[in-house]
Amino acid sequence: MPNGNLQVLNALDVARTQWYHFTAIIIAGMGFFTDAYDLFCISLVTKLLGRIYYHKAGSSTPGSLPSNVAAAVNGVAFCGTLTGQLFFGWLGDKLGRKRVYGITLLLMVICSLASGLSFGRHPNDVMATLCFFRFWLGFGIGGDYPLSATIMSEYANKKTRGAFIAAVFAMQGFGILAGGMVAIIVSGAFKAQYPSPPYFKNPNGSTVPEADYVWRIILMFGAVPALLTYYWRMKMPETARYTALVAKDAKQAAADMSKVLQVDLEEERKQEKPGEKKGNDFGLFTTKFLSKHGVHLLGTASTWFLLDIAFYSQNLFQKDIFSAIGWIPKAKTMNALEEVYSIARAQTLIALFSTVPGYWFTVALIDKMGRFRIQLMGFFFMTLFMFALAIPYHHWTLPNNRIGFVIMYSLTFFFSNFGPNATTFVVPAEIFPARLRSTCHGISAASGKAGAMVGAFGYLYAADAIGVQKSLIILGVISFLGMLLTFLVPESKGKSLEEMSGEVEQENGNQTQGGQQSSTEIRIAQA
Repeated sequence: MPNGNLQVLNALDVARTQWYHFTAIIIAGMGFFTDAYDLFCISLVTKLLGRIYYHKAGSSTPGSLPSNVAAAVNGVAFCGTLTGQLFFGWLGDKLGRKRVYGITLLLMVICSLASGLSFGRHPNDVMATLCFFRFWLGFGIGGDYPLSATIMSEYANKKTRGAFIAAVFAMQGFGILAGGMVAIIVSGAFKAQYPSPPYFKNPNGSTVPEADYVWRIILMFGAVPALLTYYWRMKMPETARYTALVAKDAKQAAADMSKVLQVDLEEERKQEKPGEKKGNDFGLFTTKFLSKHGVHLLGTASTWFLLDIAFYSQNLFQKDIFSAIGWIPKAKTMNALEEVYSIARAQTLIALFSTVPGYWFTVALIDKMGRFRIQLMGFFFMTLFMFALAIPYHHWTLPNNRIGFVIMYSLTFFFSNFGPNATTFVVPAEIFPARLRSTCHGISAASGKAGAMVGAFGYLYAADAIGVQKSLIILGVISFLGMLLTFLVPESKGKSLEEMSGEVEQENGNQTQGGQQSSTEIRIAQA
């Protein structure tokens, strides 16, 4: 009798692409849209926070956040994200993907709204409250990484699985773009309604009291897309792979699959022997896991760690780099709202012409080129462009060469997204066993967020201590190390999840042990 579990999983692997696949991309992708919006919108308002809360009377330059406060405001969400990735990754394997999927979204909605309602008697009180809510916002965001990737990989067929997972992650690009556009609209509207002189003409009058609403509205808007997606997340069934391989219920897996994908099912149910022992159900902290998947986990975790140091350094502090080369006017020549507008416009242009296209190049080509080649190529070009910016840095700061700097800088974003920023998300969702898939993805993603924290905290001090040029050289070296460590990561193009994780052998091995299995004959419905 053919093994029921394997037939259910094979049906998923060979199923034609259907409408529900695209629905799942939108449902999971809107979480990532919100994640990116919430994580990156803070960089649009940090200079405004400095002007509002840390203005020094008589100073020739606008107020700015102290280094420790700036590092905390920029980086605290990453601390929460790291914790959330580990916790919800583990919980997703223990309780099932669906049962914890809505919790992460609710947490994001509540904490986005609460971040914009941060109040206090003193500036440090406001910042402390903001940091508190952004930590828990990050905690919810962290859960979205392993759960969304795992859910999409377990729904997809093997032919287009890479594109589907990458499409979920690509929504991050639209989230970054939306953050810039919302900041442009809000700051532009307030700027028109409440005109004020530049700082050098009137330091006190350059920041109107109403500017305090601007950063709050921008942060709170992150709750909107998450709230719109909540109902549909609750309607998603548990993934068939989790039900079949972890819950050991092929009949329920087939029933769940038939609700959302067009398949014809004829079921014959025979119970396993109670207490039957599975030969290959090894845990995460075992020598067997270490021998089969240890190098792979090291590869996914280390490459994501190195990638995020470079990626988040670039994203969070591009406003400082643009100011250093003169692409954004000096702060004292603008009022507070003009500065928000200028920063948002610069980041929106970068997102529109390099970040977003890079993601969708990956979506289009990942199942043709493969994960390994795209990741290797991305790290190579990131290294190349970082050194090309850093070595002749003085050349790029000259007024006639600034556009060239922006183009080169944009290309580092393009190849991080048409490269390791997408593939480091995709691969951990494909190469580990179903019962450990969410946990291992969470570990890999948490390693990435540790890199993001190094980028957020480290780059801030490095740029002050050693300057932008040497900081860019360091990022180039980091990208080169990422290229070398890519050789630890296996290629998963065109293979089923069970082939990659070794669960094909496990299922066949269990079948030969003599235990009776459930049988499910499946005929894929033709278009």
